[in-house]
Amino acid sequence: MTLPAALAAHPSRSRGRLFAERDAGPRGPRDAFQRDRDRIVHSVSFRRLRHKTQVFVAPDGDHYRVRLTHSIEVAQIGRTVARVLGLNEDLTEALCLAHDLGHPPFGHAGEDALDAALSDWGGFDHNGHTLRLVTELEAPYPEFDGLNLSWETLEGLAKHNGPVARPKWALAEADAALDLELGSWPSLEAQVAALADDIAYDNHDIDDGLRAGILQLDALLESPFVRRHWDAIGRRHPDLALDRKLKALVRDQIGTMVGDLLAETRRRVAESGAATVDEVRAAGRALAGFSDELAGEERKLKSFLYASLYNAPPLQPVRREAQRVVANLAAAYLGEPRLLPDAWHRGDDATARARNVADYVAGMTDPFAIRRHEELVGPVTLPEKF
Repeated sequence: MTLPAALAAHPSRSRGRLFAERDAGPRGPRDAFQRDRDRIVHSVSFRRLRHKTQVFVAPDGDHYRVRLTHSIEVAQIGRTVARVLGLNEDLTEALCLAHDLGHPPFGHAGEDALDAALSDWGGFDHNGHTLRLVTELEAPYPEFDGLNLSWETLEGLAKHNGPVARPKWALAEADAALDLELGSWPSLEAQVAALADDIAYDNHDIDDGLRAGILQLDALLESPFVRRHWDAIGRRHPDLALDRKLKALVRDQIGTMVGDLLAETRRRVAESGAATVDEVRAAGRALAGFSDELAGEERKLKSFLYASLYNAPPLQPVRREAQRVVANLAAAYLGEPRLLPDAWHRGDDATARARNVADYVAGMTDPFAIRRHEELVGPVTLPEKF
């Protein structure tokens, strides 16, 4: 069952773009949200995600996920949910594809190091940097900086995880240019995109962690959520080979989470009485979400993954080395800004120079950051497997 049509974002009712665009030259039959999605897909920032960490740094295995493949998997889940609920698929897909554009090299380890290096100039966070990329740093058009995305896409990127009470400087700048109403909830499309992200990385990181030998199946099966699905697969396919059973586990868990999300979102929307997109924003709570039962199981699964995968002892040396690389690169460029390429010399004051450094380092892929560190600072030692 789809939701009432008035709850879906519609391109004809978009609040528009910061810069008016003339429909000059060949454009093709695309609406505003389709153009947003296509601008994201064709951006340099999106292409760079193929060499940015998801869990493992510059992985040597062809089958591990990177930020690019993760974003595509998030978009698949998000678009499916949007279609079933009758939401705008193109806006949902655009938000899913762009949600990780602002990640620096080495994922959250790199983000922590860059945030510390920029502490005197407002810090760094990947979500704010995503907005900075699409509103300023990407520059494929002659008339303006940025991708000039629609208000609805920028709003969804800014607050897909909910209202933002204290935005850091990058997000605050984007909000000042085009009021994104940071105190309210975003569209249902943005809420779905955030949950699609959770569903994707909860399950696909399990897949990668098992493949890498960091996650142990016996420990994973202590999760009631995982055990329930594992036992059900065993009953359906008692002779299934282990590798196929693991693939079925990930697939079935995604299916359960998607089904619960659909049912709970319909229930919340009906309970709220929201009849328009603006009423969704004013609802005072997320209207897309998991049921209380599944939300509790998902939180426990996340806690397990943080303890047993993201913070696992085999990955700690990798995290420390990744942070050292980013910290050293930031220090090198802050100490001698002339090392930056000419295009990154914008503004003369200390804050502008520091943020130029952050923009440049954040745009690096894992392999490029390693190469630059070796050229400017010294060797990088990362375990080949991770």
